[in-house]
Amino acid sequence: MAPHGGALVNRLVQADPREYAHLPALELSERGYADLELIATGVYSPLEGFLGEADYRSVVERLRLASGLPWSLPITLSVPKAEARRYRGTVRLTRGGETVGLLEVAEQYEPDRHREALEVYRTTDPAHPGVAALLAQGEVNLAGRVSLFRLDRGEFPRYHFTPRETRALFRGWRTVVAFQTRNPIHRAHEYLHKVALEHLDGLFLNPLVGATKADDVPARVRMRAYEVLLERYYPPDRVVLGVYPAAMRYAGPREAILHAISRKNYGCTHFIVGRDHAGVGSYYGPYEAQEIFEAFRPEEIGIEILKFEHTFYCRTCGSIVSARTCPHDREHHLILSGTRVRELLRSGAPLPPEFTRPEVAEVLRAAYQTI
Repeated sequence: MAPHGGALVNRLVQADPREYAHLPALELSERGYADLELIATGVYSPLEGFLGEADYRSVVERLRLASGLPWSLPITLSVPKAEARRYRGTVRLTRGGETVGLLEVAEQYEPDRHREALEVYRTTDPAHPGVAALLAQGEVNLAGRVSLFRLDRGEFPRYHFTPRETRALFRGWRTVVAFQTRNPIHRAHEYLHKVALEHLDGLFLNPLVGATKADDVPARVRMRAYEVLLERYYPPDRVVLGVYPAAMRYAGPREAILHAISRKNYGCTHFIVGRDHAGVGSYYGPYEAQEIFEAFRPEEIGIEILKFEHTFYCRTCGSIVSARTCPHDREHHLILSGTRVRELLRSGAPLPPEFTRPEVAEVLRAAYQTI
């Protein structure tokens, strides 16, 4: 699978951070650092840095870079207007006060945050977590190429891969399907994986482990759930587990496109998009994240989208089904919302084995006893 735009970006450089101590420092947020890493390692190819004004406005208005290449979310770095004059030329990027990379500032501009909220998130409601983050940003965007001095493999070093590394891991597979969720793994997810594996060579389980909402299940719990599931229920020679270090933006359909492009850059040929992908609340329709891909020719995105309807356990069918395969009405179905699952876990009540594997249920139960 060719990277998006044709070449895999690499902005990882060997450097001594002490050589840049004289430069003005810009402290990155958790999301800002995640974006820096994803640009530098090529996950966000063809981006080599934070978007300039022409690319920014084109992405917001047309879902394309100024070159015409599909791109759905503005990857930007902002500062307060009162501080913008400090950041000229080369800027030292810091995380926790430690120098982690550089930004070559080529441009400064003021984004239209109201337009961005309407186009990207389809709302200006500050209750939307993506809009809230946007409104909290500075008034000036800094644009330019970035460099990252060292890859921090974070909390999950065994599973923290770059696109060059995943492409090596996938060698020998002609087709690889990627799956992402920010939620704990359950039987309906497992069903999607195994349906896909009936037709494709490999499965890349790529849970998002960057910043999420406070009430989302912590990444360490979700990763442990994946581990216990893979130990017993998946063919080890056909599955790779690796983290996706991006922060959630909760941009629904637009974020689904970025997630697909990222997996293309990891080397995948297919990407699963289910119900309400990257959604939050009721801001998006349940299948808009699938429908948005129809705005592009398949070769423009370059990764095949596997579209699945909502799946659930039917007590009468005795299996995981969807509305396409089950003739029974809702009273026969076991459907638990994320909110209901969290309520059961907090109360210490067991999760039904039809909903999730007992091993996964135990991981979640133990975690919620300590949260």
